[in-house]
Amino acid sequence: MSTIRLTAAQAMVRYLSVQMTEEGDRFIEGVWAIFGHGNVAGLGEALEGIGDALPTWRGQNEQTMAHTAIAYAKAKKRRRAHAVTSSIGPGATNLVTAAALAHVNRLPVLLIPGDAFANRRPDPVLQQVEDFEDGSLSANDCLRPVSKYFDRIYRPEQLLTALPRAIRVMTDPANCGPVTLAFCQDVQAEAYDYPEEFFEPRIWRIRRPEPDRRDVEDVAHLIRTSTRPVIVCGGGVIYSEAESTLADFATRHGVPVVETQAGKSALAQAHPMNFGAAGVDGSASANELCANADLVIGVGTRFQDFTTGSWALFGKSGRRLVSINTQAYDADKHGAVGLISDAKVALEELSRRLGSFKASSFNSKSRTVWLSKVDAHCAAPERKPEGFLPTDAQVIGAVQRVSTEKTIAMCAAGTMPGALKLLWQPAQGGYHMEYGYSCMGYELAGALGIKLAMPEREVVCFVGDGSYMMANSELATAVMRRIPFTVVMTDNRGYGCINRLQIHCGGEEFNNLYKDCAIEAQPEIDFVAHAASMGAHAVKAKNIADLEVQIVEARGRDRPTVIVIDTDPKPGPGEGGGGFWWDVAVPEIARTQKSGAARARYEQHMRSQNLVN
Repeated sequence: MSTIRLTAAQAMVRYLSVQMTEEGDRFIEGVWAIFGHGNVAGLGEALEGIGDALPTWRGQNEQTMAHTAIAYAKAKKRRRAHAVTSSIGPGATNLVTAAALAHVNRLPVLLIPGDAFANRRPDPVLQQVEDFEDGSLSANDCLRPVSKYFDRIYRPEQLLTALPRAIRVMTDPANCGPVTLAFCQDVQAEAYDYPEEFFEPRIWRIRRPEPDRRDVEDVAHLIRTSTRPVIVCGGGVIYSEAESTLADFATRHGVPVVETQAGKSALAQAHPMNFGAAGVDGSASANELCANADLVIGVGTRFQDFTTGSWALFGKSGRRLVSINTQAYDADKHGAVGLISDAKVALEELSRRLGSFKASSFNSKSRTVWLSKVDAHCAAPERKPEGFLPTDAQVIGAVQRVSTEKTIAMCAAGTMPGALKLLWQPAQGGYHMEYGYSCMGYELAGALGIKLAMPEREVVCFVGDGSYMMANSELATAVMRRIPFTVVMTDNRGYGCINRLQIHCGGEEFNNLYKDCAIEAQPEIDFVAHAASMGAHAVKAKNIADLEVQIVEARGRDRPTVIVIDTDPKPGPGEGGGGFWWDVAVPEIARTQKSGAARARYEQHMRSQNLVN
């Protein structure tokens, strides 16, 4: 057997550089890196040596670098991914939030944090977290519960098994998610005689699991015997590339479609079978369908509580639940009849079994009524009294009016996810939302990742001032790399979304908007100057009309554009919403009449929860 002598770090990057997709691309396109003593001498030397065969990119923060990598993988429908390396200590623990985000959303990212010395000679090394009772633990063990696969590389030859396992997890449609390879810093620099065949190019196929024929027949029977079925479209439809298959199935068999955050834009909003968002932030038309459905068919969804109205939405007596998913854990939730399969394969097989079956009629007019309300609610304001501030819905309407078939609206947390899910009317593929983990700070880094994955598309990032303050540094990375996207920053002077939730739950306005915080003075933050200082083109929109002009002008630039607009923090998403309940616990001991009324409403809603079929 022929061998080649390499350091463990050199072997890792060489292996990653030849793991290929069926389309002929590297599965791991490149590596985001911030170097420290835990990875600079070993992995840093190896990455410099391999050059463009596995490019290295510099970011500003380990968490946001990983957010960029995750957004890239999501935009690529999990067909390609990035790696992220950090030093030990704070660099490694900065990755934990991003790993949790990827885990919840079932998205591939390879995390390679440096680790303490395997030989323990300099024990404790700088930044090493010591456990007084377990000498094998390090800060990287924080990543165990948020990784789909975790390994610690104590010896160079471990890579022969650890690396194939890592790629297998990231390319597995059922178990896809973040992988952590904690890389002891002394081991990175150790040499080993690796088999040359280990570095031969390998093609990784994204498999399409086929369903058990008996399960298909069970589900087909449930559909045939239903009168008001509804499909809940999740992100698995998009990852399966089953968008047109779903459209054909819904049309042919007369089954209306409602959307989750991850599944939105699998069908264009203009498609007549798309009734919009379901659940807490759902449309009136979608929630009406869900409330009256006798059969709920989840396709590629994990049935998160926003989708299900905390399991109170699907309230029809005797209703049944079907879940089509590659992961048995998701397929069998809440007593569902599980169909473990790739979404595209399952829908095609079900359609063959159903033949000419078409469900009973449904209220198609409710969709038209909802969309007309959306248009009115998002329209430009006609009257502008003194001190007028636009709503988030009006900001969305402005972007919508100048959007094109190439526009992708993206966001992550706060008010905008619910408003966009309800009000944004995308073309197919025109929506990207991180709402599985609802992670503030994903927005700007995520926009960078989407644009890297889809340079031909226009990316519009909606972000509030609160999320912008949490994580804005990758804006500088986008400027350095000349990656253009448009940021629409709504400044409502605090956390408007949670302020509204606080009020709804019977509480007083407290510690969310700056005006309600323990501060000596209201902050006057010049977000335009801040963004411009990082090299972005930045401007303050005078009003809604000016916002539309600025978005169009941004399309000709080769760097990010940040458009700041002041907004009213009070109004919610508004018209067209079904406004379904969300289970947020309200104190049982009421201090005020308002909180007592909120608790009474909470107890009433709890009684409607249908947790087990």
